[in-house]
Amino acid sequence: MVETLGPLSLYEGVMADATLGIRSDHAMPKKAARFPRTARLLRHADFERVYRRGRRHFSASMTVFYWPRPEVNVDARTRTAIQGLRVGFTVGRALGGAVQRNRMKRRLREAVRMTRPTPGVEADVVINPKKSLLTNDFAAVVNEVRRAFVVIEQKLSGKQASRDN
Repeated sequence: MVETLGPLSLYEGVMADATLGIRSDHAMPKKAARFPRTARLLRHADFERVYRRGRRHFSASMTVFYWPRPEVNVDARTRTAIQGLRVGFTVGRALGGAVQRNRMKRRLREAVRMTRPTPGVEADVVINPKKSLLTNDFAAVVNEVRRAFVVIEQKLSGKQASRDN
């Protein structure tokens, strides 16, 4: 005779696994898979600086603002140099309700996490999605983010090469 677990027993099993520290298949992703805090724009002043001083790259479902950071930039809280791209997201209320806006941010965050560029370019990036981001296939969103990072890297590495001459 085969004994099956009912909904309550399955719940109790998951809770027992959690108290014993056993990871099940549907648990939270590992920390290595997350979007690290050091790779994000967090302060309002950083967003404003990118909007005011930066340049823009337009694509079908997003506008990407970017600004090359100065050579020496030290994080005041951790006292370490910030390296690579820092990415932030802005999704205005005009794009929909909270559920739609959060879905846009989650899709963009995952697309950025999947396409992290090489740490050679020092820049701050703000991604501002358009409403079409919700209806686009996720592979298309990843492709657009990848293309935006390539364009940013090309334009900024060209600037750095002209500065060195």
